[in-house]
Amino acid sequence: MRSIKIEGLDIPWTALTLGCLQIAPSKEWGDVCSAEEADRVVKTALEGGVMAFDTAESYGDGESERRLGKALDSRKNDVLIISKVWPDAELTVEAYQSRLEGTLKAIGRDYVDVYLIHWPGMYLDTMKNTGKMCDVMAALKESGKARAVGISNFQEKDIGLMGGAASLFTVNQVPYNLLQREYEGVHLKKCERAGIGYMAYSPSARGLLAGRLDEEALKAPTRREYHLYQQPHFDDSQIVRDTVQEIAQEINTVPINVALAWVIQQKNITTAVVGARKVNQVKEFCAAGDITLTSDQLDRLNKASALFHFDLGIRV
Repeated sequence: MRSIKIEGLDIPWTALTLGCLQIAPSKEWGDVCSAEEADRVVKTALEGGVMAFDTAESYGDGESERRLGKALDSRKNDVLIISKVWPDAELTVEAYQSRLEGTLKAIGRDYVDVYLIHWPGMYLDTMKNTGKMCDVMAALKESGKARAVGISNFQEKDIGLMGGAASLFTVNQVPYNLLQREYEGVHLKKCERAGIGYMAYSPSARGLLAGRLDEEALKAPTRREYHLYQQPHFDDSQIVRDTVQEIAQEINTVPINVALAWVIQQKNITTAVVGARKVNQVKEFCAAGDITLTSDQLDRLNKASALFHFDLGIRV
């Protein structure tokens, strides 16, 4: 599987990162993955060449971190582990250090490779608070407990509040796929100038581009609430879904791999974060890390995507 070297990290970052929200109970997916199945999912990702794993303290109230650490076992120092802190803690080094220690205890490790601020929200909506957060995250990085630091769901205005401290952060984890491209344009330029790569989550639009349309798939709260599974966006996206399917048939793969390959080949992408709770899903999408779409295939996908966004009144 393709990978890239990131400054400050000992292990190259694979093109695919396993998203670990689904391996624990959550309001987004429900309680649908047993501890035993979670163990198999993580081990299958390892076998498929995935060497990066994304979790958070809020995923299952720490259960995702605990299950991930247990499943990795003796391999946990051979991979990249990314976790996230919710910014409701007091903006002090001591408060954030306490949260990080909780994550490290859950995972069973002395450090995380990358530690992200989960959302800016109302907590980081001023230059003063954002400046304090940057100082805190710099201190955590300096301590060695977090080899690198990052952000998640930060928009251009949020990064602007950081000023010159933006270059402290290695990645910004944002939703990005053929049907969801709002983090292009000014957002992308701001991150590129600061040297902040994208961790693209929902690269298959929560399974829509993978063809997850059966009754079981549609029961997931996260899909019922997702605007792309609702009208008129669902019907409007047919042109993109059809193009993904056509290219998948051409290269003898499954649709999700085409959707992932497109994301991986876009500008400023560090990795695509792919969630799963079933072993067979992991076995399928691991192949995407070695797929390179041709310029013609990329062009067809881009044209279909542009038509979809034109229907939304958005130019891409």
